[in-house]
Amino acid sequence: MLRGARQVGKTTLVDRFSMSYDHYIYLNLELSQDRKHFEQKDNVQDILNAILIEHNISLAKNKTLLLFIDEIQESHQAIRLLRYFYEKLPDIHVIAAGSLLEFALSEVEPFPVGRIEYAYLYPLNFDEFLNAIGQQLVLESLRELPVKEYIHSTLLDLFNNYVIVGGMPEVVRRYAEDRNIANLPPVYEGIWETYKSDVVKYTDNKTEQRVIRHVIAIAHLYVDQRITFQNFGNSNYRSREVGEAMRHLDAAQIIQLIYPTTDLAAPIIPNIKKSPRLQFLDTGLVNHSLGIQGKMIQVKDLSPSYRGSIIPHMITQEVISLNTHQKTKPNFWVRDKNQSSAEVDLVMRHHDLMIPIEIKSGKYGKLRSLHQYIERCDHHYAVRIYGGPFRIESAKTPGGKKHLLMNLPYYLGTQLARYIDYFTSLH
Repeated sequence: MLRGARQVGKTTLVDRFSMSYDHYIYLNLELSQDRKHFEQKDNVQDILNAILIEHNISLAKNKTLLLFIDEIQESHQAIRLLRYFYEKLPDIHVIAAGSLLEFALSEVEPFPVGRIEYAYLYPLNFDEFLNAIGQQLVLESLRELPVKEYIHSTLLDLFNNYVIVGGMPEVVRRYAEDRNIANLPPVYEGIWETYKSDVVKYTDNKTEQRVIRHVIAIAHLYVDQRITFQNFGNSNYRSREVGEAMRHLDAAQIIQLIYPTTDLAAPIIPNIKKSPRLQFLDTGLVNHSLGIQGKMIQVKDLSPSYRGSIIPHMITQEVISLNTHQKTKPNFWVRDKNQSSAEVDLVMRHHDLMIPIEIKSGKYGKLRSLHQYIERCDHHYAVRIYGGPFRIESAKTPGGKKHLLMNLPYYLGTQLARYIDYFTSLH
C-alpha cells in the first residue's frame, strides 16, 4: 500500500514500475466502472477473473501480472479484500494507493493486519531533484563521503534552486524542461487548488469544513514556527476546533505537526502537551504561496528567506522524505525554564545516542541552544547544518564541556544518517 499526499507521484511511480511485468492492470476506484468489481463480489478469484476479462488478458503460465488499485479509499470492501489477494492469489502482485487513506483505514473492520506492506512517498528530496534535472555527475559527487570541497559551490547553487522550486514531481518535471521558474506558477496553483477542493472530503460537518479552509488558507504563513491552536491565525476558533482541523490535514499529509521532546537520551518521546512546529508538505508550494520566489532568485544566500524559516523547513522536509517504510516524524528539543529557554532544531537517534542538530542561518551563528543541550547530555557529539563547507572541529561550551562539532553544508540533509555514523565512528 503506497501512501502519500495527492500529486506526489504515486501513480506515475507505479506505472514505471509496471514495465517489468508482462501484464499491468490499472483500476481507479473513483470510477464506478472499476469500483463495481469490489462491490458486486467478495471472492477474489471471481473478482480477478472479471477484471482479466474486462481488460482482455489471458494470464498464461509463467506470465507476471501487476494489479494497481488506485484511490482505494473509495471502497472499504476493496481494502478488506486485500488480505484475500495475499492469501488466495499469492502470484498476483497487488499495489494499492490513495491520498486520504488515513480516514478510510480507521473505518475498516476487520483490517488486514500483517497482509499489507506500507511504503510512503513524499515530494522529491535534493538527491532525487538532481537526478530529475540531469545532474547525475553532481549527484555522484554528493554521495561521496566526505564530500569534496571543490564541488561545494556547485552543490550549494543547485540546492538553492531546489529550495526555490521544491520537490513536487510535476513542478520539477516542468522545471527540468527549460530551467525557467517563471513558467511554474500555473503548476503550483493547480496543485494548491486540488488540496483546497479536497477539504470537503475530510469531514461532513460544515463548521469543521470552515475551520479546515481557514487553516489550509494560512498554514504556509507559519512554516517552521511553533503554533498554538487557540485562535490560530487571529481567528475566533477554539483550540479543539483548530486541533481537529490540523489533525485532519496532518492525516492527509498536507501539513505535519512536529512535536518537541524534552529528553536527552533515547528513546525519543514527543511531548504532545507542548506547542508543535508546523511543517508543510513542500517548500516550493510554500514559497509560491508566500510570493517570495522572485526575490529568492535574485539573492545568493537564501538563509534569511522568510525570517530564516525556509532553509530549516526544507531540511526537515528532506529528513521526512527518508522515512519510506514507516510513518515517523522528526523531533526537535526544547528546554522550557524561567530565563533559560532553549530550542534545538532537530534531534536524531543514533544507536543509544540522541544527536542534536542546529540549522543556522548563513555560514556562522551562535549555538546557545546547542550548547545547553550538550552540557546536559551524556555524550560529546553535535551537528550544525549551515552554508559553509564540511568540516569537523573541536569545541567547548560556555560551561567548559568539550565536544565535537560536525559542520554540514545545507545540501547534505538527505545524508545526515550516513554522516552521523561516519562522525561518531571516527571520534
